[in-house]
Amino acid sequence: MGFRRLRAAVLAAAIATLPVAPTLAQQRPLVWGDTLPATLDPHAIFDVPSQFVLLNVYDGLYRYQGNPPQLVPWLAESHTTSADGLTWDFTLREGIRFHDGSAMTADDVVYSFRRLLAMNRAPAAAFTPVLRAENVTATGPRTVRFVLSSPYAPFLSAIPLVAIVNQRALAPHVANNDWGATWLAANSAGSGAYRVDPANYQTRVSMDLARFPDHFMGWGHNQRPIEQVRARPVLETSTRVLALLRGEIDATDSYLPTDQVERVDRNARTRVARDESMRVFIIRMNNRKPPFDNRDARLCFAHAFNYQGFNEVILRGLVVRNGGPNPNNLWGNPPDLTPYAFNLETARQHCDRARAAGAPIGREIEIHIQSELEQTTQAAQMFQADLRRIGINLRIVPNTWANITSATARAESTPDMWIHWVSTYFVDPENWVGQMYDSQFHGTWKASAWYTNAEVDTLLRRARASLDRAEREQLYQQATRQIFADSPDIWVYNTLNLRGLTRRVEGYQFSPVGSGGEIRLMSLAN
Repeated sequence: MGFRRLRAAVLAAAIATLPVAPTLAQQRPLVWGDTLPATLDPHAIFDVPSQFVLLNVYDGLYRYQGNPPQLVPWLAESHTTSADGLTWDFTLREGIRFHDGSAMTADDVVYSFRRLLAMNRAPAAAFTPVLRAENVTATGPRTVRFVLSSPYAPFLSAIPLVAIVNQRALAPHVANNDWGATWLAANSAGSGAYRVDPANYQTRVSMDLARFPDHFMGWGHNQRPIEQVRARPVLETSTRVLALLRGEIDATDSYLPTDQVERVDRNARTRVARDESMRVFIIRMNNRKPPFDNRDARLCFAHAFNYQGFNEVILRGLVVRNGGPNPNNLWGNPPDLTPYAFNLETARQHCDRARAAGAPIGREIEIHIQSELEQTTQAAQMFQADLRRIGINLRIVPNTWANITSATARAESTPDMWIHWVSTYFVDPENWVGQMYDSQFHGTWKASAWYTNAEVDTLLRRARASLDRAEREQLYQQATRQIFADSPDIWVYNTLNLRGLTRRVEGYQFSPVGSGGEIRLMSLAN
């Protein structure tokens, strides 16, 4: 059975087990139709699907809430910072329990950060330049100290990236110094508002959650909390929307195609949640592979994309043109940045210059799309047609997020081009321009343009180290201007978050960090 048919069968089986005519809506679980991550281990992956697990199964010292996102104390009740910005002390709340009932202590926080740094997977990128494992210590049962090797302004902003795990639950499952990674990929060891049922978990196919009544935040904010959640991704857009309209799932992903928005809104049982986001749509170019190692070749492609046609016609104006790597609504953008315009004559001129310099413009160029996300297909097809008009052969390669991001570990295996979004994992330019274009992050999906510019590296590292917000803003503006001039990628838009929901879902609250996937805030109407 093919993968798509398998998913459809799993979804059908899951739906068949739900009550047909419940007397109370609460008797039927919430069925969440968004994408699941490749692993449940919160220290092993760093992408949009992983945020659902991070927000619901785990907790961090701080968390983002609301839109615009506000950073609030979570497991920590407070923190202090030394005048030089190197020493950070956090005090935990009292009475926090893990899902197995054991008490959370400062030792669990230390263990979690040391595990993150030792595994050195994607979430660690925000910390490895400035934090060594031995410099995370417990100074008391409820107090943790971090001593940075150099000042790092985004440190607190990045703290919510780190899930605190139960070291006692993990200890029996450690094998060959793997920090329990094999076990935690399909199990959980958190303190979050919901816990995973490992018996029903299948990677990227199904995940069942049950409410944790003893969550430290309590449930006084929600008189009708959701007891059971069935996460059942549906791969194809049309199938996903149809499942929502039929009431088979209660939520789509947050990339609802604009041509489906009216269809969902017209249905009496469904609606579309529209929320201003900080998610940037990007077409990546592998700057290590010819012809994209040539600036004129990159400018040729940058001028050959029909931004207005895509944003205003295909996406029906539900997005805003974004001319650089940072979202428009974030500080650090140059106020005078004029986005590249669609102009095939200008594109042709740059291509001619690249060809004269020896760039192999005539070879077939591959662009990888995420086949489960229709917008990436629409963008590639439009781009393909316009490039053909100037003699460039673009081949569209259907792929998946997991396969593409795995390939970006090496320049040789990174596609010529690929399409994705950079979402909000923490609110600081470091989340976008800092980790996308500083060469020290090569080998991560965020830095998959493989762009290198020594001047930009210097500017970004100075901005990262400065504790002066005004200075940081100027440095990021300088770096962004240089990156823009080099055109390592194609920046298209900043988006509205569009998620289809059944009308029985109440209390849905959007935050750009996590895209509105925090189940503890939701309830189900009768």
